[in-house]
Amino acid sequence: MVEVLKVSSRSVPNSVAGAISGVIRDKGAVEVQAVGAGAANQAIKAIAIARGYLAPVGIDMICIPAFANVEIDGEERTAIKLICEQR
Repeated sequence: MVEVLKVSSRSVPNSVAGAISGVIRDKGAVEVQAVGAGAANQAIKAIAIARGYLAPVGIDMICIPAFANVEIDGEERTAIKLICEQR
């Protein structure tokens, strides 16, 4: 099972990048979920920063975007799902 990190518009990109990097090092893959434009913006910034953290240790991280349906407060919402893994 791939670990899922949920990002909000208030998430700090450097902190999320550290979490992404840690999971990639340990498990080789992580799924980042974001609902809304602000959250997607923070998630993309975090992924770009995480690539910079991982490159010096020889890990080339790739990201595959997709959609996911998630339930928030009993309401069905569409999330951006960013599947990050080692190449």
